[in-house]
Amino acid sequence: MVHQYKLNGYNIVLDTASGSVHTVDEVAYDIIALYKTHTREQIVGEILQKYGQRPDVTREEILACISDIEALESAGKLFSEDTYEGLAIDYKNNSKVVKALCLHVAHTCNLNCSYCFASQGKYQGERALMSFEVGKQAFDFLIANSDTRRNLEVDFFGGEPLMNWDVVKQLVAYARSIEKEHNKNFRFTLTTNGVLLDDEVIEFCNREMSNVVLSLDGRREVHDHFRRDFAGKGSYDKILPNFLRFIEKRGDKSYYVRGTFTHNNTDFTNDLFHMADLGFTELSMEPVVCPPTDPYALTPEDLPVLFEQYEILAKEMLKRKKEGRPFTFYHYMIDLKHGPCIYKRITGCGSGTEYLAVTPWGDLYPCHQFVGDEAYRLGDIWNGVQNTEVQEGFRHCNAYSRPECRECWAKLYCSGGCAANSYHATGSIGGVYQYGCELFKKRMECAIMMQVAEAEEA
Repeated sequence: MVHQYKLNGYNIVLDTASGSVHTVDEVAYDIIALYKTHTREQIVGEILQKYGQRPDVTREEILACISDIEALESAGKLFSEDTYEGLAIDYKNNSKVVKALCLHVAHTCNLNCSYCFASQGKYQGERALMSFEVGKQAFDFLIANSDTRRNLEVDFFGGEPLMNWDVVKQLVAYARSIEKEHNKNFRFTLTTNGVLLDDEVIEFCNREMSNVVLSLDGRREVHDHFRRDFAGKGSYDKILPNFLRFIEKRGDKSYYVRGTFTHNNTDFTNDLFHMADLGFTELSMEPVVCPPTDPYALTPEDLPVLFEQYEILAKEMLKRKKEGRPFTFYHYMIDLKHGPCIYKRITGCGSGTEYLAVTPWGDLYPCHQFVGDEAYRLGDIWNGVQNTEVQEGFRHCNAYSRPECRECWAKLYCSGGCAANSYHATGSIGGVYQYGCELFKKRMECAIMMQVAEAEEA
């Protein structure tokens, strides 16, 4: 399968199965589009009819271009055969280890964000804090179910995890104390709204957390529209100094600032540029996922606006990099040469199988976005996964599990998409969140274009 598109002055041809990316002139671009459905003579005729007024477009040049395309096809770099579908099923069926946990240490929050998918941290239930004993058992469960895998990941999540900070520290200490005994290496991540981010937390995070996610939606008026405290006061002025102090002390260690855009700020690039101008260099901005009846839900009319925003973002990032003030956008982080491996490309995030969420009570769910939905409760950290029927459903989620995905050029970049988004949009993890698919494909087009531009500059 080949995907062709034009962006920022480049004619880009992507070979889906091999991952090869080609930039060509407009004549070659049109020849490639005709290559599989027309004979050589038909291609010559159509190209001469379109470009015959150009002295450099001759029959000989067209035939030479066709020969080059044939050579690329023979080399497996264009119109290559997709042989991965069977592997997707095999990989998932053979994956019996747990490698990551999302640890819900706090089902409570000190903010009252109206768009929060977690119902202000309560996940449709009661407010609660995870005890050290439950967290300790979660680590024991992870080790017991990780087989020989050495590198394990634990995300401290909420609600707001800093509202249970002492337990977070105790759990990190416990994990470090058993690493060598079990030949494991723990990598920790923390997500925080920043309200309680003080110097003691910063110092600990810089020592122990491989990554820290900071929640900031951008401009003050955008951020404060949703991210308010329970008194109705915006949190921007409270958290911004904390975040700035954090990145100043973070050095070269990983972090990223994560925002959410809604129908209210479809000009979200202005929020990203605002954060970049403040000095944040690792950025993410996610589309809100909510019922279409919500007033801040993205609409079909927003889609072309958002497409344009992603293009504006890509062009501005290229410009700023040339000026010596680059920043990273999470969704444009792709490596066309070295990864990820085909296993990751076709199996996805591993939710429900390799990656599980743990509630403050020790219940297991496929990921944080299913927590509170009893139908998706998999089991608990003492008895393991018992709802194997639901888990099997997640085991069959991959880049080929939906008919729409099999014929999509972006499937080896999205790995079949987010099961939670599919569920919330369609009522089934096997459904297709079409709106999210369109946004994802646009992001990939922009990300690939940026790689092309930087390669041509080199």
